[in-house]
Amino acid sequence: MSTPAPTPTKHNSLNPQCVVNCAAYGRGGTRREISLDEISEVLAKDDDTFVWVGVYEPEDAILDKLQEEFGLHDLAIEDARNAHQRPKIETYGNSLFIVVHTAQSVDSHIRFGETHIFVGPRYLVTVRHGASTSYAPARARYERDADDLAHGPGAALYTVLDLIVDNFQPIVQEFSQDLNELEQDIFAEEFRSETVKHLYDLKRELTRLRMAVSPLQDILGQLARARTGLIDEESQLYFRDVLDHAVRLNETTDTLREMLTAAMSVNLSLVTIHQGEIVKRLAGWAALLAAPTLITSWYGMNFTHMPELEGRWSYPAMIVLVGVVCVVLYALLRRAKWL
Repeated sequence: MSTPAPTPTKHNSLNPQCVVNCAAYGRGGTRREISLDEISEVLAKDDDTFVWVGVYEPEDAILDKLQEEFGLHDLAIEDARNAHQRPKIETYGNSLFIVVHTAQSVDSHIRFGETHIFVGPRYLVTVRHGASTSYAPARARYERDADDLAHGPGAALYTVLDLIVDNFQPIVQEFSQDLNELEQDIFAEEFRSETVKHLYDLKRELTRLRMAVSPLQDILGQLARARTGLIDEESQLYFRDVLDHAVRLNETTDTLREMLTAAMSVNLSLVTIHQGEIVKRLAGWAALLAAPTLITSWYGMNFTHMPELEGRWSYPAMIVLVGVVCVVLYALLRRAKWL
């Protein structure tokens, strides 16, 4: 599934292609779309209104405009401009800056992206980079619940983070399904380089997925315990629920990584054992052929006087001796499971 094209918000004087959503929400449940130029005017008129802006891979001019309208910190804007940041949560005065990694499955491969979130007393700004699904479902969910609207940006932040965590779930399930489908190839005795390569690719992507999921626990833990005016006590209960989902995802990811490591070891061990059995059989047949070869090689020596050549039954006796030796060796090697 590819990243959806952003739907432009109306009446933006800057390049609208980067702006996915820009709306003002009232505590009473009202919502209206506004332009970036109207943000400061809307916030100045009504103390009960907060603004939610969503942008996708914005140009510098868009970020400069958002910084001007909301008074965002220079360091946070610089991080959002450059992307490629580690997951973190930072406090700037009475606002928060949060960086989380996102992921989505595209053509059976995992694509990773980032979301940078600015949260203030009267605003929420989400900046998406790379592979990231739209947050339209989070906005729709937020708008349907009048209680969420009453909790302002804190509740909106919860819906976004909950959607991010939920989007990891089908990816983890896809990993589990791929591992189950590989089970027959894993226990095959024949060496298949494609199987080992597939297992390695799965483990590599799963490791990257863990690097995206694991830091969410720390971020959500801080939000669940935060003592700021941005997130009230009732909203913190919901953050704890998202934290629980993130912990379970992280544990599942760790379990799958261990299973993949074990699968690679089992596959290589079975192949090694099978190859060892082949070598044993080859060595057994070589030993079986060595006995008659040794005996018959005596008759290739150019000696003038070889007593056994003069006997009438020397040749039949030699054949019987070779046969007996071969039968005894075969029985012994079969008992030792070398043949």
